[in-house]
Order: sequence, then C-alpha cells, then structure tokens
Amino acid sequence: MRRVLDDLLSRDEDITARAVARLHPRINAASSITRSAERSHMLAQYQERQAEFRRWRGRPGKLSGVAAASALADRDVRIAELESQVALLTASHVAMIRTVGELGGFSKWAQFYESYRGSRDQLAQLGALPEATVESLPPRRPK
Repeated sequence: MRRVLDDLLSRDEDITARAVARLHPRINAASSITRSAERSHMLAQYQERQAEFRRWRGRPGKLSGVAAASALADRDVRIAELESQVALLTASHVAMIRTVGELGGFSKWAQFYESYRGSRDQLAQLGALPEATVESLPPRRPK
C-alpha cells in the first residue's frame, strides 16, 4: 500500500481510498482501507503530506505546462529579488558595524548582541560581520 501511496504522491494525483484501491494489486474496495485503522491512518498521513506539498508549491493541484512554467518563472524572479535584498542588507549591515566600530562603539554593539548569540552566528554565516585583524598597541611609556 505504501508503494501505491508513494506513487500517487510523486505523480501529484489526489490521494483517496478509492484511488489506492484502484491501483493496489490485492485491495479491491475503498472500504477495505477505511475500515482498517492502520490503513486509514497511513492514508491520512499521505493525504496530509500531499496537502503540505501542495501548500508548499502554492498550487491546489495539477497545472498545465504553461501555467507551471509561468509559476516557476515568477518564483525565480521573486528569489532573485530576495537575494538582491539580502545582498543589500548584508552590505549595509557591514557598513553600519564598521562605522560604529570606527566611532569607538563596537564594544557597545557587541554587548547588545551578547544575549543574541544565535543572531550573531547567523550574521557571521551571511558574511554580515566585518573581519579585521586586531593588533595590540605597544604599552605606553611613562613621560
């Protein structure tokens, strides 16, 4: 039964007890699925997965080739817009941190983000934190 459900899911055909019974080699009636608690539960799981896939793809069911290509092109445009926004935000964030650092306020910025370690780690992964080598100043000599 799992193979039949996987097949229906991969082809994006509506998953129903009737569809499974039609394709299954030994189950002849939809009621054989709905009356069995285990089979009914498995059917419900696959129906939920299908609903989740369809929500994720943003379409209710099958689309024609032209409509699918159009939807994919729209998504590609949206992805490009979002990538551009991320690049802009990353660059502006790096500039802001550098400016704060040059003004002597980097320690305050670091204190602020101290309690937001997860945020700092994500900023580092995005490349939004400036990287610089820090050299210690020689000790002052008394006058």
